[in-house]
Amino acid sequence: MTHYYSEKQNSKLNLKKILIKLKNKEFELYSASGIFSKNKVDKGTKLLIENCVIEPIWSVLDIGCGIGVIGIAVKLLNPSTKVIMSDINQRAVMISKKNVKLHNLDIEVIKSNLYSKIKDKFDTILVNPPQTAGKEICFKIIDGAKKHLNEKGFLQLVARHNKGGSMLEKYMKEIFGNVKQIAKGSGYRLYVSLMNS
Repeated sequence: MTHYYSEKQNSKLNLKKILIKLKNKEFELYSASGIFSKNKVDKGTKLLIENCVIEPIWSVLDIGCGIGVIGIAVKLLNPSTKVIMSDINQRAVMISKKNVKLHNLDIEVIKSNLYSKIKDKFDTILVNPPQTAGKEICFKIIDGAKKHLNEKGFLQLVARHNKGGSMLEKYMKEIFGNVKQIAKGSGYRLYVSLMNS
């Protein structure tokens, strides 16, 4: 059986468009089967997009991008940012590229197993980690973030607090030496860890 965090999907594509409403923006994106939250924006992603800290001209990595909701929303809301999106799921990468083209955005989409193909460093990394994939993968995302952040950069991670998020929060504190919650809603919390210069 394949999951949305598997590299290859064997289900039928079932390509469709879904309407996204975030902040004061409304836009359409392609979605398909075999991809996380294929029918709508999940509550964690919504909390992350609506509360993440993004400054103009920042470089942003959306890791585990799925159909590209986070990266595309960030670029639409902050056109001067440099956004890179990545996912291990071949189908997610294909759909993300379609969505970038649909909105005529300058976003690079990379097929990468976690950070294996990510060469740059970023001002912030945004992630709604695949909690159902297990804590090891989530921990690897947190570990790898430290090597891919600029000085004073930070990781912004959303998770269901009572379904393993509190453990990820602890791990972020262990790795970065700091963590704080900057938003919460629908059982999700947005945790932020800053690179100590």
